[in-house]
Amino acid sequence: MLLNRAGHPATSNHPQTGGRPLPVKIRRPLLAAACIMLLRCASAFAQTPQPAPGALTMQQAVDLARLKNPTILAAQQNLLSVKAQQIQAAVRQNPYIAVTGSDLTEPEYVNNPYSLSFGVGRLFERGQKRRWRMDYAESTTVETDAQLQLTIQQTILAVRQAFTNFIIAKAAKNIADDNLADYKHELDISRERYKAGDIAKLDFERLDLQLAQFESDEANAITSAQQASDQLQVLLGYDRPSTTFDVIGNVVPPPVSPTMDELEQRGLTNRPDLKAAVAAVAVADAGVKLAYANGTADPTFELDYNRTGLENSVGFVFNLPVRIFDRNQGNKETAKYTAQASRFTVTAAHNQVISDVDQAYSGYFNSKVLSDRYNGHYLDEAKDIVDISKFSYDHGGLALIDYLDALRDWRSVTSGALNAYSQTWMAIHQLSFVTASEVVP
Repeated sequence: MLLNRAGHPATSNHPQTGGRPLPVKIRRPLLAAACIMLLRCASAFAQTPQPAPGALTMQQAVDLARLKNPTILAAQQNLLSVKAQQIQAAVRQNPYIAVTGSDLTEPEYVNNPYSLSFGVGRLFERGQKRRWRMDYAESTTVETDAQLQLTIQQTILAVRQAFTNFIIAKAAKNIADDNLADYKHELDISRERYKAGDIAKLDFERLDLQLAQFESDEANAITSAQQASDQLQVLLGYDRPSTTFDVIGNVVPPPVSPTMDELEQRGLTNRPDLKAAVAAVAVADAGVKLAYANGTADPTFELDYNRTGLENSVGFVFNLPVRIFDRNQGNKETAKYTAQASRFTVTAAHNQVISDVDQAYSGYFNSKVLSDRYNGHYLDEAKDIVDISKFSYDHGGLALIDYLDALRDWRSVTSGALNAYSQTWMAIHQLSFVTASEVVP
């Protein structure tokens, strides 16, 4: 026997039924509809929806972004331009040719005959300027390459986040579609009950009013799925979003097996921003050496051949600037302080890696605990509550408002579960980003 909240035998709230149980021909369709709705909602979390042909996995989406994302392509071209500077840094000083002539209209036997001069000269760099220019350019290339890897990691993080948003949005849409379809079926049965006089007009209208919530859920889910799809396609380099674009992936997040200490070591080994900071030290050190080299004087040597009238002669010119005032003092000091600052930057980057990993791992751990609670406890509990409430309401043992509360609780729990799964996935993606590695298979 079903009991109400006061502990007395449950009876119907409708005056026309007089406390009598509902007819079997009405109860069976209602129970069937309730079971179908609950089974379909519960299975939405355990099964991956059937994707469209050609749907992308997360790894395929990441690989496609590496090939077509315009931000990555721009950073790659920037690296090539920096590499080209290595060629320029290695060039040597060009020689020069000097040709002069005077009194060319005068014959060779006059007092001031014509004069011709041909000279070849070249500036010679001192202080190993070319070597330090090459060192500076090579170090800059290494730093730029690390910055490219950072750009790639940031783009991959954005792709993974957008991919997860699309997966969660698709799951929410499927649940909303199933809930709406099943509730409409239940509402059709309730309409027949209302016409037969088994429920009051007020109860039917309250049931019908609840339909607006399911319709709102479906409309919001459709919008979220479309926006998530468009965002992901932009990151993959699509010039115009396609309505047939689809992805496939798990809604329930997997566990992360590495410990926090292992993840910290991964971050210290792999993080491109830390590598860029270390490379910046090499650039700054090369800049110091180049600044001191630029403070040395570069001589110019020229060999000349002269013909004046009937006489030939050979001579040379040696030119050495006397650097009394300008010895590149300011640039030397600037380069030294820049080099020292770059070393502090490495320390800051090292500490930031540790902090990022710790924060990301904490976020993952807490969100995973909550998502596991939803997956292993709250969803099943909410399903039982709706199941019992529906059965009790159909048999007159529960007030309509309590049944509607149970429906609202189910909607809230399913929404909370999807949010927990999404947060856990985002924490996993963040862990992959801060360690510059794959933390899940």
